[in-house]
Amino acid sequence: MLTVIIATHGPLADALLTSGRMIWGVLPRTHSITLEEDGGIVAFQQAFTAGLTEAVYHSSGVLVLCDMLSGTPCNLASRFAMMPGLPAPVAVVAGVNLPMVLMSAELLEEPDVHQVARRLIAQARESMTGVRPATTPQPDTF
Repeated sequence: MLTVIIATHGPLADALLTSGRMIWGVLPRTHSITLEEDGGIVAFQQAFTAGLTEAVYHSSGVLVLCDMLSGTPCNLASRFAMMPGLPAPVAVVAGVNLPMVLMSAELLEEPDVHQVARRLIAQARESMTGVRPATTPQPDTF
């Protein structure tokens, strides 16, 4: 089974996890690791290394969802993804959003973490659109 780590600058990862749980319920095997201003890069590196090390030894693969390409969380995750000899593969996706977090919950049983990463990217692209006003009135009730 896969493990998902959401790694971001500031509290975004925690907020995505909290929002995801509000919509989905329990998000098993999904964790957040944040780079905080007061802790700095060294504290983030230590927390990320500990979290990822735990995940690679207890998962069939680790999917790291980062906030932005070339940011510290993505750069650190990418180093692990390229590290030979890990007990489980690591795939990194930059540009995390809430639909991605929710979609990842459906894919934890998939055998190939790199295929999961490709699917999430494709599905996330499809979920992004410009919103226009409706031409007919729409009720606010659910």
